Amino acid sequence: MVSNVVSTTATGAAFRPTATTAHLSDADVERLGEELDAIRAEVMGDLGQADARYIRRVIAVQRGLEAGGRGLLLASLFPPAWVAGTGALAVAKILENMEIGHNVLHGQWDWMGDPEIHSTTWEWDSASCAEGWKYSHNYVHHTYTNVLGKDRDLGYAAMRVDPAQPWKPIYLLQPLYNIGLAVGFEYGIAIYDIELEKVAAGRKPWSQAKVELGRLWRKIRGQLVKDYVAFPLLSGLAAPTTLLGNLVANVTRNVWAHAVIFCGHFPAGAETFTEDQLVGETRGRWYVRQLLGSANLDGSPLMHIMTGNLSHQIEHHLFPDMPSNRYAQVAPKVRELCARYGLPYTSGPLHKQYAGVLATIARLALPGGEPTSNDEPAVHTVDGPATVCGEPAAAPEQTGRRSPRSPTGIGSRRTDQRPR
Repeated sequence: MVSNVVSTTATGAAFRPTATTAHLSDADVERLGEELDAIRAEVMGDLGQADARYIRRVIAVQRGLEAGGRGLLLASLFPPAWVAGTGALAVAKILENMEIGHNVLHGQWDWMGDPEIHSTTWEWDSASCAEGWKYSHNYVHHTYTNVLGKDRDLGYAAMRVDPAQPWKPIYLLQPLYNIGLAVGFEYGIAIYDIELEKVAAGRKPWSQAKVELGRLWRKIRGQLVKDYVAFPLLSGLAAPTTLLGNLVANVTRNVWAHAVIFCGHFPAGAETFTEDQLVGETRGRWYVRQLLGSANLDGSPLMHIMTGNLSHQIEHHLFPDMPSNRYAQVAPKVRELCARYGLPYTSGPLHKQYAGVLATIARLALPGGEPTSNDEPAVHTVDGPATVCGEPAAAPEQTGRRSPRSPTGIGSRRTDQRPR
């Protein structure tokens, strides 16, 4: 049983409670962190050939689907071949981006020592350059998860997804341009990685952005030539229908990725944080922030694979460098810790989570948008601790302002019926 007394003995500033964390002392939070460290150490020490076979098998399946899909599209004038080829190619692109590329670039498989399946050598089938994405995602997002003004993934510098974010007239259009973002998600993320808003504000030199834009254009050009010139031309008279199949496969992958990723931190039940809350942040508090700021998706093993195991978003943010095939194994342990420490474990079905996210994007297009006291989460939560088990680069530096909805605490809980 955890203590109900708020201690001030931990390293750094005292742990500031909210309704979510008021029952935890500093010592409780650090004990929680130690238990999460132990979970991670147990799994990482057990990695072996079965795990290596898993990722190699997924890569083989993905490449087989891509080859089969592109082969079928050579006969895309025949409707059944077009449908089967487009479907196979779409699934291949989803697997490559989600279960393979995202996780390889996190370094989850670096322990194998395979130069092909390694975070320093992998370049994925996406418009984003791997190096730029690793900085914006692995470092910025995973270090400053859900911290207003620090985590650029909160709205991707284009949308208002939390009431604490200042409203601007352009946000009136966000329900519309969110549709465009979903359709062209890979390009939106690629441009987002350049941090053009910092260039406009004078906080990033144009010379640096120009180099990054040049590198990005070379990557995008290669992707465009591959999918919309080279492979269609190989189809001869079927070039137009092959091009259409490639386009549909890319859009399908983009919309799926948009849905999965937006459901990871924006649903009701997830919390946001402010920069002053990062001051003196210990590893234990970092774990708590990661757990409180993330949300899982319920589903079958096949769905977990198709989401890149980002359906285990909580476990991924606790242990970002743990191989994704192990998240299902540690999820019950994390959930049990949550129950024991009285912290929420937010999870729900994809269709409800995504519908809530879209509703919040529409609601926060208007000024205001704070939830009412009668609003309830759209997803179920289980009392339990929040944890983050990866290597948090510069985790102690993370600090944030308190949210208006949580003036004295660690986070601002999204309890509205729609995701933030």
